[in-house]
Amino acid sequence: MIHWLREPWAFAFFRHGMVAATVAGALAGLVGIYVVLRRMSYIGHGLSHAILGGAVVGYVTHYSFYVTGGIWGGISALLITGVSRTRKIGADAAIGIVTTASYAIGIALISRGHHFTRNFEAAFFGNILGVTSTDVWVLAGVAAAVAVAVFFLYKQLLFVTFDPEVAAGYGVRTGVVDIVFSLLLAAAIIATMRILGVTLIAAAVVTPAVVARLTSDSFARMLGLSVLVGALCGFGGMYVSYYGDIASGATITLFGAALFAVVYLAGLARSALRRRSGPHPAGARPPLGGAVSAGPCGPTWSPGPGGAGTGPAPPDPSPRPDPGPAPRTWRWRCGPVWPRR
Repeated sequence: MIHWLREPWAFAFFRHGMVAATVAGALAGLVGIYVVLRRMSYIGHGLSHAILGGAVVGYVTHYSFYVTGGIWGGISALLITGVSRTRKIGADAAIGIVTTASYAIGIALISRGHHFTRNFEAAFFGNILGVTSTDVWVLAGVAAAVAVAVFFLYKQLLFVTFDPEVAAGYGVRTGVVDIVFSLLLAAAIIATMRILGVTLIAAAVVTPAVVARLTSDSFARMLGLSVLVGALCGFGGMYVSYYGDIASGATITLFGAALFAVVYLAGLARSALRRRSGPHPAGARPPLGGAVSAGPCGPTWSPGPGGAGTGPAPPDPSPRPDPGPAPRTWRWRCGPVWPRR
């Protein structure tokens, strides 16, 4: 078993690919949790296609892919954010317009220069085994920068993700937060596109976040799980690629899909067992002075003015007197408590 695990590490291309795949998976999971909770899963797929136009421009003009792709991706992200904030056009329509136009520019340039069409197979399908030390350092730098940004903007990103209208009412500059997040997402896609390719990068962004969402209701745990699942997909997918002689981008994506299937089926089995065990005890209610409130992640028990409880309402079979009107607060199980005005 140990020999089976250690054998691939004798090759330099595998070591570079393993580091790149693990870091890329963790980075995709970090930004993916916000994408999934915002119900904007299409944006990862769209931005990767949009950045292809910048990659082609860089090849034609003999500039670095990271320079032209970064400028092109940043402009595309800003256009998507600006167009989607208009009331008449939704985010999905803005993504479709901007990304397809950028993708069409790339395809047009490729069709004009048939002599370099084959060089873009890596851009479409990824070439993780051909990454260089420069690619690894760029990926590590982008991952560190995104992690620092998420750390300092954690509360603002969380608030805007769940309720942007209420966040604006509390003084959060939602427009600035949206722009910063779009730029972070574009940087993450640019750094990972050479590894996973245009066609598979959307799965790397969405799948770890969906797996984390199925296993937890706490946002902090979801964020950590999404990063771990993304790194695990990259790590496990590389071993499957080496021993199965399969393209690395495909094995990383399929490894994540397999994890999703296992977690999803386990959730269905757990729900079936709960239904068989019967309903909760009759007369279950919050303790004295508490209140059950609804949030985007399910009902949560709030103990009243002097407490700070979390989690579902505990059963209380003993009768209690009416505590009176519940305090006007609401709580998110996967986020902080934001009192009503």
